[in-house]
Amino acid sequence: MKTVAAPIRLHGLDTLRAFAVMAVMLYHLTIFGELPMRWLPVTYHGWMGVDLFFVLSGFLIGQQVLKPYLRGERHSIAEFYRRRAYRILPAYLVVLALYVFVPVWREAPRLAPLWKFLTFTMNFGFNFDRRAFSHAWSLCVEEHFYLVLPLLVTWLMRRPSAKKTAAMFAAVVVLGVALRAWLIWRFPDEVYAQVYYTSYTRLDGLTVGVALAVVRVFRPLWWERLMQRGHGLMVAGVVCVGAVAWMFRGLDVGSSEGPAKWGMIFGLPVLSLGLGMVVASSVSRDGVLSRVRVPGAEMMASLAFALYLTHKSVGHFVMQRFSRVTTAHGPASWALYAVTCFAAAWVLHVGVERPFLWLRDHRERKRLEVEMLREPAL
Repeated sequence: MKTVAAPIRLHGLDTLRAFAVMAVMLYHLTIFGELPMRWLPVTYHGWMGVDLFFVLSGFLIGQQVLKPYLRGERHSIAEFYRRRAYRILPAYLVVLALYVFVPVWREAPRLAPLWKFLTFTMNFGFNFDRRAFSHAWSLCVEEHFYLVLPLLVTWLMRRPSAKKTAAMFAAVVVLGVALRAWLIWRFPDEVYAQVYYTSYTRLDGLTVGVALAVVRVFRPLWWERLMQRGHGLMVAGVVCVGAVAWMFRGLDVGSSEGPAKWGMIFGLPVLSLGLGMVVASSVSRDGVLSRVRVPGAEMMASLAFALYLTHKSVGHFVMQRFSRVTTAHGPASWALYAVTCFAAAWVLHVGVERPFLWLRDHRERKRLEVEMLREPAL
């Protein structure tokens, strides 16, 4: 008899997901120019929150795809796509409709063509003249990952090979470095459009996350040894992240000169490696994050996707309509920004995300009930 196992809440991952969305939100405040100067050294590196999301996604989604093979089953690609569609599309399409039909919702006047958002290709050929809803670029990367990963795993698992899998991971990282170097040399004035936003140059974080998932699923002894080094993983991960922050010190992340250029070429895999070690530490019984339950982290983790979709336009709206409060940079401006962003995210989560997640799980229960009825009686 098949049953649906209750998910185990990993508080360390909740903390990291909450931290990632907070970092992205604060980074976009710096773009709007509404932060006091003393905060800029911290919030300037908030773009790294997206890379943390990539590592988390690779780790969690990778396990979903790989675990059926431990039970001698084949992963259902169609079922995987269906579950991802229920999770992503409803909230995304609601917010996209607001951008298309309610211009006041936009944080910038012009929007990329609708077909690019519907096909998740707006991260290719990015144009700053049409930068409304530009943060959807990272969701495009995720969607391409969701599309390719189950197909790639199905192909690799026909003839499983540790060497072949390791070679695949190494090839993705090495080719990513080479491709970014060539693109920066070829398009020095278009680093954002050609390098930063495109899916084929931003696979490092997802690759590191999937590599962790492979070790956890297929190499339990390796994983157990890794989990005994929670503190060391955290320290090493922070050192790697700090080194990448130093590469981009005081420089535009899309710069093609100086340390930022080398950071874009070599720093992204180092950053992903460091964040991967932090993620591993967060699920280790010896890790600080797994042992400390941060108040509010679970709620923020649940709202993370809704916050990601709505925070930019809501923040811009608040800053435009309540400029007297927001330009003061005091507690009132922070409270106003936080309350409005979380209120909008909560409405989207409760009104759209949660009902569709219920429908997804309801359909899953019905499917399992049908399979149980078809099983021969013992």
